[in-house]
This record gives sequence, structure tokens and C-alpha cells, in this order.
Amino acid sequence: MQHHPQINAAELLERLSNGESLNMVDVREVIEFYTYNIGGNNIPLSKLTDALDSLSYNKTDEIIVICKVGLRSETAQAVMQQQGYTNVRNLSGGLLAVQKLKQ
Repeated sequence: MQHHPQINAAELLERLSNGESLNMVDVREVIEFYTYNIGGNNIPLSKLTDALDSLSYNKTDEIIVICKVGLRSETAQAVMQQQGYTNVRNLSGGLLAVQKLKQ
């Protein structure tokens, strides 16, 4: 059974503001990423499976998957876990939750 560890927006923003270098994968479409993002690699969900081979992450690295509300990133989390990544965390509430906190 897969586990689905989450990270919330407050924890993510705190770690970023502390200067922590996080492995983030934003699985939204390119246009969405350019409209608003908090960094990380932009790999649209539709291209994720093909792109995993080119990622420079170790399968044990913490990787945070991000999308607008947390649904596409939940799918991405499952895809990455199926490929053997053991420490993938989904940003719960997605970037909408991040933007709410920043207001």
C-alpha cells in the first residue's frame, strides 16, 4: 500500500524562507508555471513519466510535488512512488494554499 505523505503550505514557506534548498517538482502546465510559481522544476504531469529518467534526484531524496490545488501533484506522487521514489511529499492545498498564506 502506498503512503501519501503531505507537506502543508506553512511548512513549505517556512523551509523556503530559512533558505533551505528543496527538491520541488511543479507538475502544472508550462503556461501556469510561468504565470505564478515558487520555484522548482516545471514538469507537466503529462510528461512526468518520461522526464523521471532525466531528473538528477536520488530515489531516496525528499521531493515535493506541487500543483494548483494538490490533485495533479497527488497523481504525480503516485507515479513517482511507482517508479521507486520513496520520499515524495505532496503540497496539500497546492499553490492556492501558498497564495492564501502570503496575502
